[in-house]
Amino acid sequence: MAKQILVVGSVAIDDIETPAGHRSDSLGGSATYFSTGASFFAPIRLVAVVGSDFDAAELDDLRSRGVDLEGLEQVPGKTFRWAGRYGADFGDAETLDTQLNVFEDFDPKIPESYRETPLVFLANIHPELQGRVLDAFEGHRPELIGADTMNFWITGQRDALLKVLSRIDLLVINETEAHMLSGKKNIYDAADAIRAMGPKILVIKRGAYGALLFHPDGLFVAPSVPLRKLADPTGAGDTFASGLMGYLATCDTLNFEAFKRGVLAGTVLASFACEGFSFDRVKTLTRVDFDERMMQLRALISVD
Repeated sequence: MAKQILVVGSVAIDDIETPAGHRSDSLGGSATYFSTGASFFAPIRLVAVVGSDFDAAELDDLRSRGVDLEGLEQVPGKTFRWAGRYGADFGDAETLDTQLNVFEDFDPKIPESYRETPLVFLANIHPELQGRVLDAFEGHRPELIGADTMNFWITGQRDALLKVLSRIDLLVINETEAHMLSGKKNIYDAADAIRAMGPKILVIKRGAYGALLFHPDGLFVAPSVPLRKLADPTGAGDTFASGLMGYLATCDTLNFEAFKRGVLAGTVLASFACEGFSFDRVKTLTRVDFDERMMQLRALISVD
């Protein structure tokens, strides 16, 4: 049986424009993408906040996927909203509007029933909030603590972020963030510098160029999945992390081999997310779909 995963992050309503189309009032947020993706593998415990305007049907959908919502607060006010636009190359989104709303005063509360969760993932939120979550696990440290961050926190909250990094096992960031965090131009030097900050396991996402896993037992290079169709890359990074952590939740031993396979699982899951707006494609994903694409990806790295 898969181990439980606790995720702390944002739940949002997005307005997204890409070369493939436009979607208004689309469910988003780092914790939502993570929960939806990881629930494909394991039971999820979600800690986040939404406003009184949040659609109850969306909560029902999360519950139907085995997501425990005891840690999700619903408070008076409006849910966090974000609007973004992607250019012709589907690169980094241009933020058009951000309304923090109830997320501005978010103070994650970890229910007592969550405090022995074996795997914890700190999605992209203020590092001080990430630190408060870790404080709740004093005395019963999880088997694995993973985290994400972004350039805004790297430049604006560096001291708080460094404190978090000293307390985690796994960091998942993109290549630009890795160079920014480390101050190093060479990717290997960057990885060495980041791992010296605390996380002994580092995954650097490289978009269309795949991902790099730096582990105490070695280096693993995973290719990306070549896609014929690209609709919306929003949440692809969160979905990658959900596949990685979700796969690890199914493993008895969290060794180098498990992390390598986890990186491949994250790559596959993120590729499906990019094929539809929001969670459209992930919601319809079947085990057959996943296994077929995993075999295709593994064939790309096989020399037998």
